[in-house]
Amino acid sequence: MSERRIYLDRGPGESRGVVTLDGRPERLLILRDDEDPRLMLQARAAARVESLEPALATAFLDLGDGMEAILPFRPDERPVRGAMLEVEIRAEPRRGKLAIARALGVGEGRPRLLAPPPDLAETLRGHAREAELVEGRRAREMADEAEAEALEVLHPLAGGGSLAIEPTRALTAIDIDLGAQKGADGKRAARAANLAALAAAGRLLRLKSLGGLVVIDLVGRGHDGNALMAAARAAFGPDNPGVAIGPVGRFGTMELSLPRRMRPLVERLCREDGALSDRTLAQRLIRRLESEGQAQAGARLAGRCEPGVAKAAEPLIRLLAERMGGRFSLIPEPAFARERLEVGTA
Repeated sequence: MSERRIYLDRGPGESRGVVTLDGRPERLLILRDDEDPRLMLQARAAARVESLEPALATAFLDLGDGMEAILPFRPDERPVRGAMLEVEIRAEPRRGKLAIARALGVGEGRPRLLAPPPDLAETLRGHAREAELVEGRRAREMADEAEAEALEVLHPLAGGGSLAIEPTRALTAIDIDLGAQKGADGKRAARAANLAALAAAGRLLRLKSLGGLVVIDLVGRGHDGNALMAAARAAFGPDNPGVAIGPVGRFGTMELSLPRRMRPLVERLCREDGALSDRTLAQRLIRRLESEGQAQAGARLAGRCEPGVAKAAEPLIRLLAERMGGRFSLIPEPAFARERLEVGTA
């Protein structure tokens, strides 16, 4: 029987929650102190209907202070421009797309936050109600492991082979590779790789917070459609409601539609070009300073990094000083590569 455990790493400027499935990261939830709660999953807000697009059955909502969302509607539930509604966020914004809300009823007053989303600890317990919440050093290690795996493209499979997960603007493509496995029974090896890949894909797509259309390129030919369908239902069952799974197609692919809820993790951690953002690198530097500060009580420590990363780390080091005293400093190093981070005595 599968076992889930939960971890919460509370750091300066950022908290990270992890759910593991049989010891492997299954979900990574990141909350930074500069995120607007009105755009987070399950937040409730009073919103004004700013405009309507009847051809798309979509209303554009003003949540206040420049925050926007869209509201899909049925023809018989078309809202009125200028009306106030109470809404709940059911899908967070992603690059080039607004948050998606659902209407709860009539609103009043001005656009504003009515109720924040559940905090990380509450959300984590919702995924594993019987598990003990682990914090401290072990939680940080698990969050670092989850973050590293979430950013990988190629993932090894138990028993050999691998799968590659690559999001595009239109869909997420998953390629299964049998690798160097050889033997007389290639069909059996292909079947085992496909079943292992489906199980891994469910966990990894949840870890990466990817939804929408997913196309899986299966390995081999002559697939056992019933076995693969059963495996897919088990692998993606935790994503319900909203999962749709198609049969194996004539070209050896399986198509899925998964609900979009969380912002894709790569968008939280990386720039549009795929490189880690200054903020993500700054968080890593601050975590190293914090860990070294705990190991060297009273020592004055400096973090050295590229100037853009140092600028992103300035507010974070002030938060660290509030926790552990003003013995930390930043030294911008113009000659450093962006991902070069060093911590030493000042």
